[in-house]
Amino acid sequence: MEQPIQARESVFNFPSSGFTPISERIVQLILTGLRTLALGAREDSFKAVGAGSMSASKLPLLWLAQACLILASISCFRGFSRNSGVSGPHEGGSVCRLVTPSNFYGDPVVWNQWCPGFPKNMDSEQNDLHPDIQFDKEKDSHFTWNSFKVLIENILDASKGYIQPWDDINHFEQILTRYRLNNTLLENVIQDWNMDYMFGYQFLNGCNPVMISKCVELPDNFPVTHEVVEGSLQRGLTLEEELKAGNIYIANYKILEGLQANKSSYLTAPICLLYNNRLNQIVPIAIKLSQKPEEEMSPIFLPSDDEYDWMLAKMWVKSADFNVHQLVTHLLKTHLILEVFEVAIHRQLSVVHPVYKLLMPHVRFTIAINAKARKILISQDGIFVKISSLSGDAIEELMKRGMDTLTYKSLCFPEAIKARGMEDAPKYYYRDDGMKIWETINRFVSDVVEIYYDSDEAVLKDVEIQEFVKDVSLFGIEDKTDKFPKSLNSRVELAEYLTAVIFTGSAQHAAVNFGQLDWYGWIPNSPSTMRKPPPQEKGIVDLDVIMKTLPDRDCSSLVLGTVWSLSQFQKNERFLGMYPDMYFTEQPVKEAIKTFCKKLDDLTDQIKSRNKTITMDYCYLSPDQIPNSVTI
Repeated sequence: MEQPIQARESVFNFPSSGFTPISERIVQLILTGLRTLALGAREDSFKAVGAGSMSASKLPLLWLAQACLILASISCFRGFSRNSGVSGPHEGGSVCRLVTPSNFYGDPVVWNQWCPGFPKNMDSEQNDLHPDIQFDKEKDSHFTWNSFKVLIENILDASKGYIQPWDDINHFEQILTRYRLNNTLLENVIQDWNMDYMFGYQFLNGCNPVMISKCVELPDNFPVTHEVVEGSLQRGLTLEEELKAGNIYIANYKILEGLQANKSSYLTAPICLLYNNRLNQIVPIAIKLSQKPEEEMSPIFLPSDDEYDWMLAKMWVKSADFNVHQLVTHLLKTHLILEVFEVAIHRQLSVVHPVYKLLMPHVRFTIAINAKARKILISQDGIFVKISSLSGDAIEELMKRGMDTLTYKSLCFPEAIKARGMEDAPKYYYRDDGMKIWETINRFVSDVVEIYYDSDEAVLKDVEIQEFVKDVSLFGIEDKTDKFPKSLNSRVELAEYLTAVIFTGSAQHAAVNFGQLDWYGWIPNSPSTMRKPPPQEKGIVDLDVIMKTLPDRDCSSLVLGTVWSLSQFQKNERFLGMYPDMYFTEQPVKEAIKTFCKKLDDLTDQIKSRNKTITMDYCYLSPDQIPNSVTI
C-alpha cells in the first residue's frame, strides 16, 4: 500500500501579477487605508441621513465616499491583493499542503487545503495560477465588468435607500429595476411567491432541487399527526395511508442545527412536510422551525394558521434553503468537488492521455473561478458572510457536515434521485431532463472509452487512470472509508466515473446556478438572512414583524447584484458539446462527438416543445443553456 506523502511547503513558479511582493504590499496597504477612510466617511453620512440632518445638496458627499469604496475594493476583482495569510472564512486557519511527484508544464501541482473541512484545492493564489488555467482575456473582462456593475448599482441603491426606506413587501421591487430584463419567470415569482403551490414547486425545479425526498416515516422530532394535517389532505385517506401511497414528501434542514448565526442574524434548522395534492402539486402542509421535539417553544405551523404566521414560517424554510443551497448544493457539490477532479487530472494524467483530452473542456476555468470565489465570496470579509445568516465558523462547520454527505454515488444522477425516492414525483423537470442529459453524456463517454480500451483488463492496467482515481479519493477528498472509489475495474465503471465528472461540471452546476436571479431576485421568496428570531408561538406575527425580519435594503441590494452576476452567461459561452479546441484528432472520436452533439440538439428541441405545454418554463437543463464547465 502506498504510504502517505509527507506534508511540505511548495511554491509555484507560475507568472504572477507583475508586482513585486513589496510593491504589491504597498498597494494593498494604500487600498486598505483608503477603504477604512471611506467606510468612516460613509458611516457618518448615513448617520446624518438617518437623523435627517443631511440636506440633499450634501448627498454627493455620500456618493463620493461610496466611490472611494469602489477604488478600495476593485483590487478584489483584478487580483492585485493577496490573502495575507487568511486561509478561510476566519483568521487563524491552517494551510495544509501535500505533494506527489507529478508535474504541470514542469511545475509541481500541489494539493492545498484553503480551510479545515473544505475539500483540497490547487496550491496557488489567483495571481499565481498557470496561464493555461487562468481566465482568458474575454472571460476576465466579462467577470470584472459584471462585478464592477454590481458595485456601482449597490452603491447607488444604498444612497437612495437610506432616504427612502421600505416598509412594505411590495417595496422590494424597487431594487429590481436595473436588473430585470424581460424575465417572465421572475415576474411569475413576484406575483405568486406566497402561494403554496409556488413554494412547493421550487423544491422540485428551483435553485435547490435536491433537498426534497419521499417521506416514508415521520422523524421522531416532528410530531405531526393525522388530526394536525387532516384539513390539508384531499383524498379521504389518513396521514398514514398517504405516507404508504407515496404522497408525502419532506425537506429537512437538520444540517443547520446548532450552527452559529452571523452577527445581528438568526438561523433555524426547519423541517417542512409537503403533500402531493389532487392537482399533482407539491404543497406544504406543516412546518416546524426547530429540530427540538418540544412543541411549546417551536410550534408546528399550518396552512390554516393566520396569514402572516404561515407566510413567515415559509420564509424561514426558504432562508434555510438559501444557505444550504449556496454552500453545500452549489459551492461544495459542484465548484469545489470539480476542482478536486481537475487538480488530480493535472497531477496524474499526461496531456496525451485520452481521458485528459475528454475532461479538459469540462474543467475549463474551474480552478480560476474557485480562486476568485475564495477571495471575494467566502473569505472572512467576503460577500457571503455579509448577506447570509452564517458566521465564518458556521461556514466551516457546515462545509464539514456537507462533506459527510458527499459520496461518489451522490454525484451519479440516477443514484441520487433513487436515494431520495424521487423517481415518480410529479412535474419534477429537474429529474426528467437530468436523466436524459446523464444518459446522453454516458453514451458518449462509453463510446470514447470503448475506442481506447478494448477490455476491462486494459482499464485495470492503465496506471494513470488508477492513480487519478486514487488521488481524488485519498488526497483530494481525504476519504478514509469507501465513499469514493480508489480504483476502477472495468470500462463500465470508468465510463460512469467520467460521466459523473462531466455531468457535475456541466448539467448539475447549470441546474443549481443559473436560476438564482429567477428565484432569489425577489428577496421575500428566499431571504438570505433573517434579522429577528423565529416566532415561538402563533398569533404574534404581523406585517411589521415580517418587514423587520427580512433583510434590510442594503443587504437585499447586495444579494440581488450577486445573484444577477452569478446568473450571467459569457458572451461566447461554450455550451455542452461545444469543443472548439478539439483535443482529439482521431476520426472515431470526432464521429462520436458529432453523434453526441446531434443527440443534444434533439434533446434541446424536446425540452422546448415540453415547455410550450407548461406554465413556467424549465430551461436550466436544456443543452443549449448548459455551459461545458463551472465558469461562474
